[in-house]
Amino acid sequence: MTSPSLLQGNSLAARDAKSLIHAYTNLSTHLTDGPLIIETGKGINVFDENGKEYIEGLAGLWCASFGFGEEELIEAAIQQMRKLPFYHSFASKSTQPGIRLAEKLLEIAPAPFSKVFFANSGSEANDTVVKLVWYYNNSRGLPEKKKIISRQKAYHGVTVAAASLTGLPPLHNDFDLPIKNILHTSCPHYYRYGKDGETEEEFAARCADDLEQLILKEGPDTVAAFIAEPIMGAGGVIIPPATYFEKIQAVLRKYDVLMIADEVICGFGRTGQMWGSQTFDIQPDILSCAKALSSAYLPISAVMVSQDIFDGMVKQSEKHGAFAHGFTYSGHPVPAAVGMRTMELMEERNILGHVRHVSKRFNERFNALADHPLVGEVRSMGLIGAIELVADKKTKRSFDPKYKAGPKTAQAMQDAGVISRAVAGDNLALCPPLIITESEIDEMFDRFTKGLDDVAAMAFRENWQEV
Repeated sequence: MTSPSLLQGNSLAARDAKSLIHAYTNLSTHLTDGPLIIETGKGINVFDENGKEYIEGLAGLWCASFGFGEEELIEAAIQQMRKLPFYHSFASKSTQPGIRLAEKLLEIAPAPFSKVFFANSGSEANDTVVKLVWYYNNSRGLPEKKKIISRQKAYHGVTVAAASLTGLPPLHNDFDLPIKNILHTSCPHYYRYGKDGETEEEFAARCADDLEQLILKEGPDTVAAFIAEPIMGAGGVIIPPATYFEKIQAVLRKYDVLMIADEVICGFGRTGQMWGSQTFDIQPDILSCAKALSSAYLPISAVMVSQDIFDGMVKQSEKHGAFAHGFTYSGHPVPAAVGMRTMELMEERNILGHVRHVSKRFNERFNALADHPLVGEVRSMGLIGAIELVADKKTKRSFDPKYKAGPKTAQAMQDAGVISRAVAGDNLALCPPLIITESEIDEMFDRFTKGLDDVAAMAFRENWQEV
């Protein structure tokens, strides 16, 4: 955190406060506290303007899979910039990097997809998904079958439709969201919503029944699709209970409801397989991905669709003269070239094998935090995880929001030299670059634990556990 004195004069911090709007930031507090200004990055580390080093424990925003300063990706961008710095994909125009990356995505996809559409962010990809679902059902002569079901605590982006799919109230409050035809079913968080004596499988069955009852209430002829992250990211790193997706997909098939996999966070090795859909045996009709597609070095996202959906798109484009959707930078050749090199490096360096190896240590260190006095639950898989802070471990009672336990803990961890993130309340997440080593995992968790211990001491002094 920047000293208030630095917000005076012409410092970078002062200029920031005067000129920038920051995402997911308390704008009032930022005007007095200012930013953490990151100057450089190398490997899993970033350095602020004063030279202080941090382990980037969230890979930026769940995205910098190859860390910082990967020369192969930098060189891929430079070479493509020199060859063709921009071109578009409108009106049957194309470029070699876009074609190659589309082919590669179809080759490694977790389901037999037919085509790829490129966008620039996970939010744009998921907005596109919504439009494609509606477009497809219009092509089928099903103009009423338009409702899309998401889940409470889901995160699917911040554009109008994507934020509507998101099941977190702050993204709706005073933005006049969600829009029409977006619904939310129960959150599959066993620790928080499982009943006493209920097994994971029984809880999963209850979640599937909640979904079925919602479909029946709305009318199966009005429900078009269900969207889910394999592991819910910003909602708290929520790992689905055993048999959850098996039971959910049975309901979807019963009522002709499309399965959409949001692989924006889980895609490209995060769970130890290329896709979270493979980890949880999801068979999607549509898949959205972004973030690690280019290791976040340049903005790019993609939507993959089944042959049936593409056939519907072709039918509608014949009807109207064109498929009237796209972005100026869809398939931009420079991000596509970086994305292609990212996919190649994953294979050349056996990143999946590396993740499977080091994730054992990652999960051991996470699980060791279960006995900490502030920790109610530990959730982790592959190289993604979170702890949930509680005031009472036995009753699972959360801290009073006035104590801001999550944000204060994230700040304490940052002070200790590891960047984490407080998500969905008092959950502290880690999602480091996939290139992290076992020794770096140990150092990351040592710092993470130091921050947690510092907050525990603060909570004891200030009696945060009061009822």
